[in-house]
Amino acid sequence: MSTIPNIASASKRLRQSQKRRGLNRAKKAAIKRVEKQIRLHLEAGDRDAARALLPELAQAADKAAKRNTIHANKAARIKSRWTKRVQG
Repeated sequence: MSTIPNIASASKRLRQSQKRRGLNRAKKAAIKRVEKQIRLHLEAGDRDAARALLPELAQAADKAAKRNTIHANKAARIKSRWTKRVQG
């Protein structure tokens, strides 16, 4: 249960955190969307289509890391693991 802030600065912080939460969720969802597409292509045996999506995944991960939605090391780990899966 959320309470309504009584203080103006608390109201502003609530607005800011809600806005940031939405932006963060959108950036994470973009990564998951591309991961799902790659996974579906790999399950179907279409490695070329999966390989074509790797730059899109790298871009989504790097954007999220640039804005501190995810840690830079996590972005690198995501890119590395999916590249290894597609190539292997």
